[in-house]
Amino acid sequence: MSKDPVDPRSDAIIARIGAQTRLHEDFGLIWKGAPGGIPYYVVSGDQPKVPVTFRYAGESDPGPYPIPPDAPIEGGPQGDGDRHVIILDKDNWRLYEMFHAFPIEGGKSWKAASGAIFNLKDPKLRPAGWTSADAAGLPILPGLARYDELCVTKKLTHALRFTVKKSRRAYVFPASHFASNDNDPDLPPMGMRVRLKADFDTSKFSGPARVLLEGLKTYGMILADNGGDWFVSGAPDDRWVHDELTPIRQVRGSDFEVVKMGPMTTR
Repeated sequence: MSKDPVDPRSDAIIARIGAQTRLHEDFGLIWKGAPGGIPYYVVSGDQPKVPVTFRYAGESDPGPYPIPPDAPIEGGPQGDGDRHVIILDKDNWRLYEMFHAFPIEGGKSWKAASGAIFNLKDPKLRPAGWTSADAAGLPILPGLARYDELCVTKKLTHALRFTVKKSRRAYVFPASHFASNDNDPDLPPMGMRVRLKADFDTSKFSGPARVLLEGLKTYGMILADNGGDWFVSGAPDDRWVHDELTPIRQVRGSDFEVVKMGPMTTR
């Protein structure tokens, strides 16, 4: 990925997102009384499954889902944002993800806007045009920065998830869904990968900030949803020291380049 060519529209797309806008960590702090970031919960294969109803049932994988009553919700139980719920079944290698999820009767059942189940032993893309728990139709968990990577093993070996305020009515591999009505060719499509330029000097950074930025040189970030411009996603963890992450805000949009994109789907 670090050797892949740059897309011919890279400069225009970066400018449209914000060449002077700074990278921003969307995790590692307390926000509105709840841990910032998108939480996930690991269960064993015998976790009881509960029924789930979906607003967008036609693009969601039907339940039941193995959701514990106390499963963490993005933004906390009273959160009014995306309210993602992510459950990883470690024994059956299944990933269950929901968007805008609410427990019913203490978690005996759940309702959500959309949901997706990913078989991690046999990964497959969502059907063309389908969403997931994320606008791009991608799994969320693989794109989160996690404490054990940045602060324990000190190695990031995968792309991260990021957001922009305004995206294009289009998607490219590996995405399967868009979330916009704007056809401006300078807007970024869902699934687009950006990469920190190879000549960006990371030597002035240290700790998890440097690990993250070094990973972005090789694996980059994939556009997964609409949100803050250049907001990079991670999972909450009580061990994060927020001040160790904020140095990434020195990175600007102009320090990135768009990796060459394949065929684009616009409908």
